[in-house]
Amino acid sequence: MSADPLGGDCHRHGVRRRDRMLVAEANTARATLVLAIISFLVGGCSSPPPRGYTPGLGEIMTLTQMRHVKLWFAGAAGNWPLAHYELDELEEGFADAARLHPTHKGAARPLTELIPEFTALPLQSLRAAAADREAASFVSAYDSLTAGCNGCHRATGFSFNVVSRPTSNPYSNQEFRAAP
Repeated sequence: MSADPLGGDCHRHGVRRRDRMLVAEANTARATLVLAIISFLVGGCSSPPPRGYTPGLGEIMTLTQMRHVKLWFAGAAGNWPLAHYELDELEEGFADAARLHPTHKGAARPLTELIPEFTALPLQSLRAAAADREAASFVSAYDSLTAGCNGCHRATGFSFNVVSRPTSNPYSNQEFRAAP
């Protein structure tokens, strides 16, 4: 048998070389996406945005999705300081969305009304759960926030965009457990 250049014998675990290549390509695509997001964030930190630049709602919501994911992993690991940080960032993102895009496309009501309607109570419950270091309450509040996001999507005509609890961690370069 020949050695597999991707790190092992290509037949050892019954995985064909092609399958391993597909996994490697998927990992490369994931790393590229993470680097693109980091470049966007770092670029925004190192220089002011172009005069008159307003991030699109999709850009804001993509970062909101990232915060939603990180909030889940922080809470699941019991890293309450990180959970508080991600909650702050989520609230900031929701405020930016409402401020920069008070109305959006064919939404019947303004985002300045809809975002707080669907997120205020779940965010308050998440803050309380994180402050009390209460894992079960955190899970319930997180699921309420997720339901609120989906409710807002339905109210704005974006019901095709369904948010769910993350099932895997796309941030392999971040520790979510609490620091000692």
